[in-house]
Amino acid sequence: MDSVFHSIIRAAIDLGASDIHIKPEAPVVFRIQRELVTVDAPPQTEAWIRAVLTEIVPEHLRDRLYSEHEIDFALTLPGLARCRTNVFQQRGQFTLALRIVKTAIRTLADLRMPPIIAQVSQAPRGIILVAGAIGAGKSTTLAGMINHINTTSRKHVITLEDPIEYIFEDNLSIIEQREVGLDTASFNTGLRNVLRQDPDVLVIGEMRDAESAAAAMGAANIGHLVISTLHTSDTVKSVQRVLEFFPSGEREYARRLFADTLHAVVCQRLIKSEAHGVIPAVEILLNNASVSKLIASDRLDKLQGALELGIGEGMQTFDHALQQMTVERLITREEAILHAANPDSLRMAFKGVVLSESRRILSARD
Repeated sequence: MDSVFHSIIRAAIDLGASDIHIKPEAPVVFRIQRELVTVDAPPQTEAWIRAVLTEIVPEHLRDRLYSEHEIDFALTLPGLARCRTNVFQQRGQFTLALRIVKTAIRTLADLRMPPIIAQVSQAPRGIILVAGAIGAGKSTTLAGMINHINTTSRKHVITLEDPIEYIFEDNLSIIEQREVGLDTASFNTGLRNVLRQDPDVLVIGEMRDAESAAAAMGAANIGHLVISTLHTSDTVKSVQRVLEFFPSGEREYARRLFADTLHAVVCQRLIKSEAHGVIPAVEILLNNASVSKLIASDRLDKLQGALELGIGEGMQTFDHALQQMTVERLITREEAILHAANPDSLRMAFKGVVLSESRRILSARD
């Protein structure tokens, strides 16, 4: 392994960076606590980057790199780190973006997840979506949920990932991890065959289209637990996004099936904490009778109110989570308001005045 490249990875780990950016004739940049920081290291040449790529790109991806000009893969540096690596071209030159994956899988408690998330993870069937923006920690939360299953239940867990990030060892459960392009030709190929492999839990690295959504619903409908991630900003938009995967002619059937098979949506945002670095604020939508009825009847505009009404059942909005985090002195009020979905409402809540959307959906319980 190139010594300079090795030193860059080592420095990133020592400084607690989450990401590394390397491009020709430019400074190396780390992302530390969500801020981009230029590293005191000489800019690297395009020739150097190409030499590194010959060492780190898996053999089965080399042709694709030069034909498609971008690839994803997991890079393991024994004794040092595991990185989710993206190589892409800009201005005709290869550039690297590496996400450092911590080798130790953190528990849900370590991640400061609400206790309801552990209960959700133990569901016998249904779809659980872990949502959030890129870099919001979805993969870490997903790993925490798989780890919880692995340490509490005897299940057969099969993952489909692109690429594999966290490495699991069997505990109470049997876990098999399949990487797209290496262990299966594509997500869709893997999904078409996975039910023949006797899974109890199916983990889809990302729900990305109608085929993956339909496969998830089909598996959940016949008694499997399906966990996947989604790039959306809140729980209500997550429900909308899944249904938008389907063409209009198929959407009515998909809506009713999704209403029956959805178990929960967990959406998170990372918030700065002076004492703890960055910590997640989590919005949780559970599929109770009211939520299911609203999805099936295409009244998604009422879901926000159902979410607020369900707080006593374990649901919570982002703003409720932010308010609780300030009560626990994990974040400041200013930081909470900065990330609030409704800053004015949160300001009022800090003064003891609660404004709610829930009255708008009371009729949904009729």
